[in-house]
Amino acid sequence: MATKPRRPEKLYKIGEIVEFTDYSRQTVHNYTMLGLITEAKRTLSSHRLYGEDVFEKLEKIKQYKEEGKTLHEIKDILDKGDNNS
Repeated sequence: MATKPRRPEKLYKIGEIVEFTDYSRQTVHNYTMLGLITEAKRTLSSHRLYGEDVFEKLEKIKQYKEEGKTLHEIKDILDKGDNNS
């Protein structure tokens, strides 16, 4: 029995992330440069594309910031697997 092809994951441009969140383009860029979020792919013209999981990760970052954590502390938490959520 043949299996159905897997549906491709939706990838989002920075502009779409900005549209669907409270984050600015610069903040998304900064979080990428700090390693808080990572791009899933790049287009042929080198534009960053992010997977659907970026929205969950941005929400976690927001929660940690509200708790008073610094971006470096948040990166450490996320790198260790975010066991607190």
